[in-house]
Amino acid sequence: MSDKVFPSTKPANTTAAAATNGTGGTTATTNGGPTKADLYNPTSRPPYRPPPYNRRQYHRPRRNICCRCCFWSILILLIIALLASIAGIVLYVMYRPHRPSFSIPSLRVHRLNLTTSADSSSSHISTLFNFTLSSKNPNSHISFFYDPFAVSCTSSNSGVFLGNGTIPAFVSDGKNLTTFRAVIISTSQDLDADSVNGLRSDLKKKGGVPLKLELDTRVKVKLDGLKSKKVGIRVTCEGIKADPPTGKSPALANTSGAKCKVDLRIKIWKWTF
Repeated sequence: MSDKVFPSTKPANTTAAAATNGTGGTTATTNGGPTKADLYNPTSRPPYRPPPYNRRQYHRPRRNICCRCCFWSILILLIIALLASIAGIVLYVMYRPHRPSFSIPSLRVHRLNLTTSADSSSSHISTLFNFTLSSKNPNSHISFFYDPFAVSCTSSNSGVFLGNGTIPAFVSDGKNLTTFRAVIISTSQDLDADSVNGLRSDLKKKGGVPLKLELDTRVKVKLDGLKSKKVGIRVTCEGIKADPPTGKSPALANTSGAKCKVDLRIKIWKWTF
C-alpha cells in the first residue's frame, strides 16, 4: 500500500529562503510599513520641534534700548544747557547788559475831586494828572523796542483806582534818554463806602495822597544783529505824593522820593507772573 504525501499548509518563508539562497539583500515588507531595521536606524533625523517661547529673551533687548535712549537724551540736554550757559557768560562779559531804568521827574495835579451826593447815597471821584516819564538805556550795543504803555494810577494806601492813560510806542537806542508827557484821567467814577473812607483819610494827610503808577507793555531787545521775541514788563513807580489843587492852577506833586522798578511779566497759559 503506497503512502500519500500531502503538501504543507504553512506558506514558505520567502525572506528566510532568499537569505539562505543569497538571492536578495533587501528586506521585503508584506504590509508596506517600516520594518524594525528602519525604526531603530541611528542615522534617521528626529522631527523638528520649535523652542519654547521665552519672554525674557524679548524684554531684555527692549529694556536695553530704553535705557540707552534715556541716557543719550539726558546727555544731549546737559550738553545743550552747558553750551547755552557758556554762550550767556560770553555775552555778559562782552556786552555787560543792564536793565533799562525809568523815572517820574514831574507830576501835576489838575483835578482830584471827591464828591458825595446830598443824601450820601453815592460818591464818585474825578481826576486829571499830567506827568512826565523818562526812559534811560544804559547799554551801548543794546536797543529796546517798546510797545504802547498802558498806565494806571491808584492810591498806595487805600488802593482806590484814580485813573488810567497811555504812552505811545518808541525805540530806545544805546545810551539814549527818552522823555514823554502823558495824561491820567478819570471822570465820575463811582466808589463804594470802603473806598470813600480810605480816600478821605489819604486826602486829610499832611504830605498828600500817596500815588502808585503801573505801566504795562511789551518789549523786544536787539543786540547788534540779534533780536529777541517780545516779553512783557511792568514798570511800577511809588513814592509820589500829590495834593489836590487849591485854585485854578495845577498843584505840583512831590516826586523827590519816587522810585521805579522794572519786572518781567511772563504769561503761562492763563496766569501771569
